[in-house]
Amino acid sequence: MSVSGPREVREVEHEITVSAPAAAVYRLIAEVENWPRIFPPTLYVDHLERSGNEELIRIWATANGEAKNWTSRRVLDPEALRIEFRQQVSTPPVASMGGAWIIEPLSDTESRIRLLHDYTAVDDDPAGLAWIDEAVDRNSRSELAALKTNVELATASEELTFSFEDTVEIAGSAKDVYDFINEAQLWSERLPHVATVRLTEDTPGLQTLEMDTRAKDGSTHTTKSYRVCLPTEKIAYKQTTLPALMNLHTGYWTFRETATGVAASSQHTVVLRAENIHAILGPDADVAQAREYVRTALSTNSRATLGHAKAYAEGKR
Repeated sequence: MSVSGPREVREVEHEITVSAPAAAVYRLIAEVENWPRIFPPTLYVDHLERSGNEELIRIWATANGEAKNWTSRRVLDPEALRIEFRQQVSTPPVASMGGAWIIEPLSDTESRIRLLHDYTAVDDDPAGLAWIDEAVDRNSRSELAALKTNVELATASEELTFSFEDTVEIAGSAKDVYDFINEAQLWSERLPHVATVRLTEDTPGLQTLEMDTRAKDGSTHTTKSYRVCLPTEKIAYKQTTLPALMNLHTGYWTFRETATGVAASSQHTVVLRAENIHAILGPDADVAQAREYVRTALSTNSRATLGHAKAYAEGKR
């Protein structure tokens, strides 16, 4: 008869110094809607529960090219600039996983980010523990390096970051409008500006969408996005193949029932790639012109898609 003792808990720490004020870094990590901007693998995060400084969040992210989701409980401490986290359900070989973010001010414009992890392996398996050691080390290093880049970009480039939304009132059902946006595999038949579509959905509600879109001048552009589909309410996405003018493009479609039908909206958040503005828009172009150019292009496609969704849903009545 074997008696299993307490599992071995491994504790590790990684850190990086960033050129951004500690309070701003803490806020970017604390407010989960920022995560698709600051963590490249993160697609979308939402809250399942919130009570005081404790919350349960659901995270969708890519790992080794695949989209996955999990839940994590967090405790926020704004005074100490500390956020503790613990996975609710871990995936083998991980038996348990938790840790903390600690932000330490070094000066008014510089701070240290410390990322702590503690974890155990299923059955204390040495091979499993070694696999977790390597994964946590690799992921923490790449996560902190990307976080440094994106936190510095987010705090230094507020004029390069903007969001906007287009809304269309539809005399139809939210389900029909949602279905039109969800069924992107049919867009090449339904939307004139979409030439070809490749959609995969290995996990229900997690889609990989690649499509070739026609521009006004007849040229086609290939884009790739990951989409998180929350039936009849919201489809959130993160574009991973970006046009030359963008450092980031995330967005979501929402479907809100109204007294007369549904208000369908398309929201975009963009971070411009400043170094490419002159090459694409000419030597005299500035950030304001780049914002207008990108907004017009995205809004034109969104409004066209919403217009066809409106015709589809209203035709169902």
